[in-house]
Amino acid sequence: MLELMNDSAPIFIGVVFAFALLIGSFLNVVIHRMPIMMERDWRTQADELINTPPEHEMPTGRFDLVVPRSRCPSCGALITAMQNVPVISYLFLRGRCAKCKTPISARYPLVEFSTALLAAVCAWHFGAGWEALMAIVLTITLIPITMIDADTQLIPDSIVLPLMWIGLTMSLFHPMPDSSTLFISPADAIVGAMAGYLSLWSVYWAFKMVTGKDGMGYGDFKLLAALGAWLGWQKLPIIILMSAFVGAVINIVLIVVRDKDRNVPIPFGPYLAAAGWITMIWGESIKNAYLDLMF
Repeated sequence: MLELMNDSAPIFIGVVFAFALLIGSFLNVVIHRMPIMMERDWRTQADELINTPPEHEMPTGRFDLVVPRSRCPSCGALITAMQNVPVISYLFLRGRCAKCKTPISARYPLVEFSTALLAAVCAWHFGAGWEALMAIVLTITLIPITMIDADTQLIPDSIVLPLMWIGLTMSLFHPMPDSSTLFISPADAIVGAMAGYLSLWSVYWAFKMVTGKDGMGYGDFKLLAALGAWLGWQKLPIIILMSAFVGAVINIVLIVVRDKDRNVPIPFGPYLAAAGWITMIWGESIKNAYLDLMF
């Protein structure tokens, strides 16, 4: 099977697409449960710190990414294995709970399909090999970071810090044969992590000293540090400029079209994640096109 995937790009891409659909289903669990797990942990720590009974009754029983089993949020009916097949189950059930017929958010199949599509692009771009595998790892990690930050304006340390350490560890295997983007040198990875964190940290404090407000969260610093560890310090200007431009454009559109309050903060993590992923795939082409345009 491995030889067949090495010899046939379409088969390799198809296998990656199918497998990534299953991963996308699990990412939906991560996106939904991780903020709840974080809140429970914070409440427990706060109650222990001030040594007082909890103000809110905490649900009892184990709650993590595995337990309890997924249920319909409306009627509580367990979701069976056949009802949890990525994308297909949603279409078969016509986007409704099998028992109570309550509509199910279209975000679930969109996350599953997006995960599969982006992973397939990585497989197509890098071809069969370690570089494609690690690109897929980065992709499936950026997706929950993006969605959780969009929902809560929080980037979990339990996701972003391991991502940074994986990037630094990968640099120990440099040079990797036929590697054009990932498996950079240890120096590039270390400087990339440092520069990624310090660049946004500096902007944060400069903005705070001028305005007295927090411009972004520390999770954004850590995310850019992780991207720097994966892609190297040389790619950071592309990521920062791309994310800042897209974020500014989208925020202006929301203010004009939806009459959004300009004082309401917007999560920056999704733009960093998207810019990082695009840079991983097409960073060199973007840089060369920019240099050709300028010179």
